[in-house]
Amino acid sequence: MPDTAIPVIPTVPVTPAVLDGLRAIVGDKGLILDDQGKEPFVRDWRGSLIGTAAVVVRPANTEEVSKVVKLCFDNGIAIVPQGGNTGLMGGATPWPTHSGIVLSLGRMNKVIEVDPVGYSMTVEAGCVLQTLQETAASHDRFFPLSLGAQGSCMIGGNLSTNAGGVQVLRYGNARNLVLGLEVVQPNGEVWNGLRSLKKDNTGYDLKHLFMGAEGTLGVITKAVLKLWPAPKDAATAWLAIRDPQAAIEILSEAYAASEDNVGSCELMSRAATDMVLRHIPGVQDPIKADTPWFLLLEWSSSRPKSDGAEGMSEKMEQFLADQMEAGRVLDAVIGQNEAQARNMWRIREAVAEASRAEGPGLSYDISVSISKIPDFIDKGITAALDILPSIRPYPLGHIGRHRHRQDRRAGALPFPDRARHDALAEARARPEEHHEPRQDPPPVMRHDDSLSVLSAASAGERAYDPDKR
Repeated sequence: MPDTAIPVIPTVPVTPAVLDGLRAIVGDKGLILDDQGKEPFVRDWRGSLIGTAAVVVRPANTEEVSKVVKLCFDNGIAIVPQGGNTGLMGGATPWPTHSGIVLSLGRMNKVIEVDPVGYSMTVEAGCVLQTLQETAASHDRFFPLSLGAQGSCMIGGNLSTNAGGVQVLRYGNARNLVLGLEVVQPNGEVWNGLRSLKKDNTGYDLKHLFMGAEGTLGVITKAVLKLWPAPKDAATAWLAIRDPQAAIEILSEAYAASEDNVGSCELMSRAATDMVLRHIPGVQDPIKADTPWFLLLEWSSSRPKSDGAEGMSEKMEQFLADQMEAGRVLDAVIGQNEAQARNMWRIREAVAEASRAEGPGLSYDISVSISKIPDFIDKGITAALDILPSIRPYPLGHIGRHRHRQDRRAGALPFPDRARHDALAEARARPEEHHEPRQDPPPVMRHDDSLSVLSAASAGERAYDPDKR
């Protein structure tokens, strides 16, 4: 991370005795000791951060996780929990000074139970997100968490970072998709909160402590997930729009026009779209329009379209005609088949992949109140260009979930964090933790949060992990 001092980690090295203890718990197939084997676990997805670990431990079940964590707790060894290692900001990447272990949950990949009648699914933390989506679909159900890395990210990491994704506008963040959790705490004890109750008002709702905590308070090992009826009628459109202000006005009117069936609303700059078209083979430009802004809009309903009745596509077509007349939409195309809709989504989902191919850069994922998004984009870009005129901003993001992402390309030169934080404070916005660098939280949090919030967070972490390992 730029301008980040490498910390002193409170840990002791993994001794031969501890290694023997780990081997006794997970077996030889649960340990990775050679440098080549460890490399995918100590390098971040972008390839820009490389850390170290004495050993990568891959337990096969909760009991093994519990024993591994207790062994490390008793011997003062630091743990970096890891899911699919698909994060963009190094939160799952160990520091170069890390002499402890990486705890990878990839072997824990069983779907334990699907309850289509009760609309729930119980899974292990190492299940790949796309596998869970497909499992739900095979039971005519829908699990709405969806993001670009869904083919390799794991549900434990999604929940630990309280991930959002492109369906968050309608279904909420990851914590809104969870009924219960099983968690191994820092001392190795297992908290079993695997309940599938829609209503449970008995005391503290402890599961929310662990979602968004990024493994600092415990390791999520299982989850009971909420399911929804599978969509039966959907319409996906790519719009050339006037500007970001038009985007939020389009979304505001889309709720009523779609009968509250807006699923996704994604703002894309021309620069970000062109970056994807340059680097991702097979992607087609839906509208060759000379405009700096686009919007990806999707409506969906669990009710199938009836013969002779208006479906989502017909309703969207009329809505877009109205928006063109109002001057917000300049041009638009509605996907006529699954391939066309998939191409539109591929543009949005491939931004991280294209960004990696484009070269070094800095990425910021920020939550902003919807009405303040246009002003925040203007001020953020202006601040970046004032500091470094050669910088190339690529603004994009989920409009309806108060979120905006800026990807800035400037060779190896950093966009100063303080300027970003000043803009955040002015807009009363928040960095998105599942993309922000957990490797560097203290200055960010000191600037963004009040002392009372920091004190409460520190007290909670001390209660669960007094030695901060």
